[in-house]
Amino acid sequence: MGLFGILLALGLLIFLAYKGASVLVVAPVMALLAAAFSLTPGLATYTQVFMPAAGGFIVTYFPLFLLGAIFGRLMDASGSAKAISNGIVAKLGASQAIPAVVLACAVLTYGGVSLFVVAFAIFPVAAALFRQADIPKRLIPATIALGAFTFTMTALPGTPAIQNAIPMPYFGTTPFAAPGLGLIAAAIMGGAGFLWLERRKRAAAARGEGYGEAYDSVVTIDGDLRDFAMDEGFDLNEINPAATSPAPPFWLAALPIVVVIALNYALSVHIFPAVDTSYLSEDQFGATDISELRGLWSVIAALTVAIVLILATSLNRLASPRRDVSDGANAAVLPILNTASLVGFGAVVAALPAFAAVSNSIDAIGGGPLVSLAISTNVLAGLTGSASGGMSIALEALGSQYLEQARMAGIAPDLLHRVTTIATGGLDSLPHNGAVITLLGICGLSHKDSYADIAVVAVLAPILSLIAVILLGSVFGSF
Repeated sequence: MGLFGILLALGLLIFLAYKGASVLVVAPVMALLAAAFSLTPGLATYTQVFMPAAGGFIVTYFPLFLLGAIFGRLMDASGSAKAISNGIVAKLGASQAIPAVVLACAVLTYGGVSLFVVAFAIFPVAAALFRQADIPKRLIPATIALGAFTFTMTALPGTPAIQNAIPMPYFGTTPFAAPGLGLIAAAIMGGAGFLWLERRKRAAAARGEGYGEAYDSVVTIDGDLRDFAMDEGFDLNEINPAATSPAPPFWLAALPIVVVIALNYALSVHIFPAVDTSYLSEDQFGATDISELRGLWSVIAALTVAIVLILATSLNRLASPRRDVSDGANAAVLPILNTASLVGFGAVVAALPAFAAVSNSIDAIGGGPLVSLAISTNVLAGLTGSASGGMSIALEALGSQYLEQARMAGIAPDLLHRVTTIATGGLDSLPHNGAVITLLGICGLSHKDSYADIAVVAVLAPILSLIAVILLGSVFGSF
């Protein structure tokens, strides 16, 4: 009965979230439902298990959500995001529409810009390019997804994406964990996705299929799409694809992104390890050490400097800097609360006796901690429709166990980190994923029109890269 309760609660969580119900309400209710099937006291489960896990996630990661949301808002409001996308597209030209759109999305998301900002900024440019090159519009969502949802989110070393930050406190790693394996995974994802999209483009041309003007009808943003976007902290009422002021030059628009990546690397790899932080061993600072914190500190510092840089160089392009910062800060609240609720749900499930059977079943598959960690993370990301949510549940429940198993097997924590991040980027993009639904809405297309191509570039290609990283890591270790 306990296992049935877990499956029932998880199934209802997915269904109700897909229907637009608030995860803040649904997650604790479903956690209590799972606990009830195991005859576990409800109030004690809520106050002593659910809330400490959810609160601990907020305590650790709120600065990243806050700074990331403000940074993305300022990049959008200052015209920097549009300037970067236009600059890349202009350089490559309409004949290279697919790689131009992928590269523009990749640069922006690798620099820390929200994928929702990227999708809204890039779509008008992508539509014009695809129309000019007579490429089917139905390929635009997969093209944007390849650049924004895949290798820049999970594989490229140093990405400030939350998916790359969550494993750091569990494994004592940095955003640049296993950089060689990350680059290989990124090459597989990007290469496989690009080859697929080019193949689909050529096949459409052979059939005489063009852009498809019938797709260009006015799109109504329905309630479900609005709920999904707002769950991610993006208010569709505030979308304004056209810049309200002159865009900055390309080099100035790209400078904050360069600062984020470069400073992130310098701080995490060179500066913080060299600084005397022995005071961290004191009880008032959590009796920890710099290896547990340098990753988080580096991202926080890099995003802070980048935000200050945008404000200093783009004041004349920001209609209301104070409002932009406030809107970005407000946009950070709901996403982290939603993710924290999923973490609380995962903590409750992990504490139930029936979960031990699930964990043992995954371990019985064989392959060691890398395979078990990859499967549990990917499956949970798929079930929840959230990369960060699935990862958080897996690590909250089993992170310490996998780390201990890895140490016994001589596996570097950096390898665990990279496998975990890449594993979140496969099944998370199933049809019920909020970002997928919002992207299709932005493009004015349906799942029937475009999801098959999204599945190839954002589900199958990342899974292929995950398998490659596990195989290479098992043979050569972390590099």
